[in-house]
Amino acid sequence: MGAHLVRRYITEPDTEPDPRKKFEFDPEFGFDERKEREMVATQEQMNMAQVPVGQRDYCAHYLIKFMKCKRDNWPNIFACKHERHDWDYCQHQDYVMRMKEYERERRLQLRKKRTEAQAEAA
Repeated sequence: MGAHLVRRYITEPDTEPDPRKKFEFDPEFGFDERKEREMVATQEQMNMAQVPVGQRDYCAHYLIKFMKCKRDNWPNIFACKHERHDWDYCQHQDYVMRMKEYERERRLQLRKKRTEAQAEAA
């Protein structure tokens, strides 16, 4: 843990992507067909379910089901284990996808730096 911080600020600051900024490379670069991620829950559904703004992401439809289950089964909130598991699993898959995109961007920046160095040497 923390290896990305060392690369970001000490060893490779020019090739480490900044997670706060938009990525430099096109998401379609290197793929024939890539399905774009879409949110399942609509804005209207999230407003009706009163989903907090910080949790309006690709897993909001699972959160809506979980919140509804908790409301319907109150005070027995343990009856919603399945909905909670689905939401947690979706959050984990979203995290993994974001880390894969970050690593892909880092490797493309390293590749770009390497090719520029080879072009200068030739």
